[in-house]
Amino acid sequence: MATKQYKSDIEIAQEATMLPIQEVAEKAGIDWGTCEPYGHYKAKVDIHSYENKRKKAKLVLVTAINPTPAGEGKTTTSVGLHDALCKLGKSSMLALREPSLGPVFGVKGGAAGGGYAQVVPMEDINLHFTGDFHAIGAANNLLAAMLDNHIKQGNELDIDLNNITWHRCVDMNDRQLRNVVDGLGTAADGVVREDGFDITVASEIMAVFCLASDLDDLKKRLGNIIVAYSRKGKPITAHQLKAEGAMTALLKDAIKPNLVQTLENNPAFVHGGPFANIAHGCNSVQATVTAMKMADYVITEAGFGADLGAEKFLDIKCRAAGLKPSAVVIVATVRALKYNGGVPKDELNKENLKALEAGLPNLLQHVGNIQKVYGLPAVVAINAFPTDTKKELDLVQKKCKRLGVNAVLAQHWAKGGAGAIDLAEEVVRVCDKKSNFRFSYNVNDSITKKLNDIAKKIYRADGVDFTPNAMKQMKQLEELGLDKLPICVAKTQYSFTDDQTKLGAPKNFRITVRNLKVSAGAGFIVALTGEIMTMPGLPKRPAAERIDVKKDGRIVGLF
Repeated sequence: MATKQYKSDIEIAQEATMLPIQEVAEKAGIDWGTCEPYGHYKAKVDIHSYENKRKKAKLVLVTAINPTPAGEGKTTTSVGLHDALCKLGKSSMLALREPSLGPVFGVKGGAAGGGYAQVVPMEDINLHFTGDFHAIGAANNLLAAMLDNHIKQGNELDIDLNNITWHRCVDMNDRQLRNVVDGLGTAADGVVREDGFDITVASEIMAVFCLASDLDDLKKRLGNIIVAYSRKGKPITAHQLKAEGAMTALLKDAIKPNLVQTLENNPAFVHGGPFANIAHGCNSVQATVTAMKMADYVITEAGFGADLGAEKFLDIKCRAAGLKPSAVVIVATVRALKYNGGVPKDELNKENLKALEAGLPNLLQHVGNIQKVYGLPAVVAINAFPTDTKKELDLVQKKCKRLGVNAVLAQHWAKGGAGAIDLAEEVVRVCDKKSNFRFSYNVNDSITKKLNDIAKKIYRADGVDFTPNAMKQMKQLEELGLDKLPICVAKTQYSFTDDQTKLGAPKNFRITVRNLKVSAGAGFIVALTGEIMTMPGLPKRPAAERIDVKKDGRIVGLF
């Protein structure tokens, strides 16, 4: 019997019939006079025209179990759920992150959804889009250039060359740039020093960009960025370098949300893109808040598993922007749960109830966290694969039912919005339930207490250990009065622990914090754990090897 051939994501996207972006704006209730078109199918929206409109939407967060090579499909589910709500006649908007070129050319490929649940134009969104990431990288590197120029021109601020915390950035996975020496050459070429690059999505400017409420707030946050310390241990900011005005000038257009559409021609904002393992992993506050003024339901997504993306969405973004979600959708696949139960990737298509039972605690812990730690109603979306068996699906639904949560089978990848109608109906139902939303920690507690609260409540760790270096940094943050900020844990996405090999729902472990760094502009403290890095590398066979352009300009291989 021949194996059924499925079209690739890019083939489906290229066959789509898109509406002119003006029609999409009108469909969303957006005044076309407030839009700036970027070609026929993209536009930026000037949010200032909507400042006085009230937020009316019920906010739905889509998150997931810890990611595996088997795939989970958060973005695909977000798009499918949005399309399904529109099919039900609901007023819905979608707010997603922009993809980074690093994963596009690295492991993941595109990040605009998949199958028949995508945002389009897919190639544009996955590549240069409207230039937002380029603007963020330019602002980041302008600050770096002004910092080094200040040192070269006499170092009036007495910057300690051994205590510079600001890195340059590039939106590409390039391990060669993690640690560099620059300023080489003659005396006119700069000051020789050790330096390094981060990927653009790890830049603090990306976090600032996504958390800023307006242009004035953006400029203030940029000025608060700490780039170095003086020889007396005093923080040196972008404001002291007089850099925030020029940086804001580079970002004044980028900060406007990008309007695109789904394959079913429903409106979507795609804006901002911090990673959730090394940053806070959510689209911009501006896009989310603007969407909430346009619709009755807003679907948004947070990166990686709920221990990273959802925790930071709830504890950082919601705290900063005064948001209160109405419900949380937790995405899982039978295949990924079996992988968590110890099944190799090449055997995931076979029914294996024993492995599924062993992997289910990963899902159940995420569900329990949303319900018990954050006090929010939850829905489990089982992203369907053709190889799922009835016994396997029944087992997932049975286990979730014990926690008072419905696990709904969704087939949006194959059927678009029509395949997520049951999920949409369940989301509408739970959005009407009473919630008791709360944060997982008190922001005014000590750094140690906040980190232990996250580790014990969300990861179910026994506690947190600090390296001597982290202890020294913690003391400095306390002395500077910067300890009363939210925590952004940089941790592997593959496990509740800081060891990516420990799958499922491990017990009897501790989290080790090796570095504490304040992102004063973004307004949080970054705690680096395990082997997490802010500049990824390419795999042995990067996705870039399969991407090409045909004679007619059509892109292939961007899956």
